[in-house]
Amino acid sequence: MSPQPQPQPPQSLPSWLTWRERPFPDANLLLLHGSRPALVDSGFVGHAELTAEWAHAQAGPVGLVVNTHWHSDHVGGNALLRARGAAVAAGAPEAEAVARRDPGCCAAEYLDQPVAPYTVDIPLDDGQILRLGDTDWEVVRTPGHTPGHLALWQPEERILVAGDALSDYDVGWVDLALDGPDAAGTALASLKRIADLDPRVILPSHGPIPADPRAAFSAALRRAQRLVDDPEGAVWYGARRIFAFALMIRDGIPAGEAETYLHARAWLTDAARLLGRTPETLAAELIGTMLGSGAVVLSDGRLHAAAAHTPVTPDALRVPYPRDWPAPDPR
Repeated sequence: MSPQPQPQPPQSLPSWLTWRERPFPDANLLLLHGSRPALVDSGFVGHAELTAEWAHAQAGPVGLVVNTHWHSDHVGGNALLRARGAAVAAGAPEAEAVARRDPGCCAAEYLDQPVAPYTVDIPLDDGQILRLGDTDWEVVRTPGHTPGHLALWQPEERILVAGDALSDYDVGWVDLALDGPDAAGTALASLKRIADLDPRVILPSHGPIPADPRAAFSAALRRAQRLVDDPEGAVWYGARRIFAFALMIRDGIPAGEAETYLHARAWLTDAARLLGRTPETLAAELIGTMLGSGAVVLSDGRLHAAAAHTPVTPDALRVPYPRDWPAPDPR
């Protein structure tokens, strides 16, 4: 698979940092150079080898992987990179769940998004100072998108690694079924906290680097407030994002099988309950509205996500759910 052309990051980024924008189903990559190179997030499992090769070519062996949170597009290269010598760091709530092999780890089974089994070596707490490459970063807890979501703050350069808290065009979806009705309010409070840092540069997990950080935060705060004010809209927003991701990692789903696929998903059942619909009604409505909006397209009898994304081979999806992960591999 040939690498896709990458937009050039702003010239204001320091030389000890390499940032790479990637389309879904991967998160963007951030590599911190130095005596112990560190990678922030590791992409989707289907592209783990490409992630590891890129990082090694840029900086040599990766010594540390830091996850902003545990969704499949952020932790998919963890297992491979750890097998090659890297330690893995993640927010304490998610690190603890991974250590005890909680069946809900990464929401992998719930969302039907495969994650290769991995171990977290370093739990991270709010306010902790973390050495990444040759620079110090502060861990900032930013729950909302997931309960263990975190951001990273470099105060001298005023660089913020935002994870999925916001991008130039979006805010992270919230799971009101799993994380409770206050999840949207929690995400909004996290956004306000990192906006108060007044970063010079925002490095998001998806999309380009915002040209105007203050404008990006202003737009994100408005979007996040809408999720608080409109819980049903928040449920719909999450459902659309989850279904689009499913189409991306499967090279589409046959149109005649899409509703059956959705009926079997726990997230769809939960969304239907919150919206006062049956799963069957919601599945049909979700497909219809996404086709109508152009977010999903029908081609050669298959439904495909319209957003740009990198293909995934079917073999890459054949990893066990967390309930079947082996015991953690301590070092």
